[in-house]
Amino acid sequence: MKTVRRLLYRAIVGAVAFVTIAFLSLFFFIDFVDELQDVGKGGFTLMHAVLSSLLDMPGHFYELFPITVLIGTIFALARMAQTSEFTILRTGGLGPGRALGLLTLLAAGFAVVSFLVGDYVAPWSEREGVLLKAGVQGGRQLGRTGAWLKDRRTTVDGRELNVSVNVRRTTPDGVLEEVRIFEVDVDSRLVARVAARTARIGKGYWLLDDVRVTEWPSVGPAATAASAPVAVLERHLDQARWPTSLDAGVVAAAVLPVSTMTTIDLWRYSRHLANQEQAAQRHSIQFWKKALYPLACIVMVALALPFAYLQARRGGISAMVFGGIMLGISFVLLNNVAGHLGVLRDWTPWVVAAAPSVLYLLLSMAAFAWLVRYR
Repeated sequence: MKTVRRLLYRAIVGAVAFVTIAFLSLFFFIDFVDELQDVGKGGFTLMHAVLSSLLDMPGHFYELFPITVLIGTIFALARMAQTSEFTILRTGGLGPGRALGLLTLLAAGFAVVSFLVGDYVAPWSEREGVLLKAGVQGGRQLGRTGAWLKDRRTTVDGRELNVSVNVRRTTPDGVLEEVRIFEVDVDSRLVARVAARTARIGKGYWLLDDVRVTEWPSVGPAATAASAPVAVLERHLDQARWPTSLDAGVVAAAVLPVSTMTTIDLWRYSRHLANQEQAAQRHSIQFWKKALYPLACIVMVALALPFAYLQARRGGISAMVFGGIMLGISFVLLNNVAGHLGVLRDWTPWVVAAAPSVLYLLLSMAAFAWLVRYR
């Protein structure tokens, strides 16, 4: 059995590695050509373009790995079926259950590799790529409207305030620029507006520089339209501490792309959004998709297993292999479409993330059982 396992694993791993390198080389070329348009702008050089394209590779590997596993496994098993190697292995005692067990163990190894790259290497490289461009460009602009965060805090006199924070830019060293803070009471009345040139994140507070504070004193219930107007208070401070529960992790999740977040980061940020009564459906679905995505490697290997039982003498193996590849691509498309539909329809996040994998796993097992039983 060790010899059979070594033969299968060597053929499949070699084919998967070859397909993965081919895909990554193609995507590196596409990314490099895309980065060339920024060369010469703000100190962005050719070496920066190469480095930025290389830093994108772990993310591409994570996204493409299930597909390359499928294509490589189909290629290896179909070739063994065409040369009758798999038929000889079956004659030597490799039953369907044993073959399924061997490939499941290999698929679990692929899933572990996918998890490690997707949860450790890819977020780090994506973050470094963002910081590289921010360092060259002198900062990172957060869209046309900036990034918005929400928080709650209690004042010294016991009032509950809802807080909305807007950040327009970030510097390469993590300093927030053009910060605006709006504090609203439980009656939806604006209590204070804080504008700061920069903000540095501390433990339980933000350190604001060049601060302009505008306060609207609360008006009691006995006030009427004929009451004398209340003066608006304005202050300018060189520095101020603003107490908040928005820590560095939450801020990073809001200002950086989703691809830079690990599974734990996605879970924490989705919980933060839910606690602040914000829409957390998108990030909850992303969390479950990231948690379950490595299992797609097992589904892809299961989809490829029936191709080992094809009969080469009947012909049409190339068409069947192409059909299997298209089936794998349709799995990725369904996985993405399910995520968007889950956000629009407000479906249960873990069901949205798990449904495509479960559906295709059942389909592959049904095809495998039919081939073993009737072919």
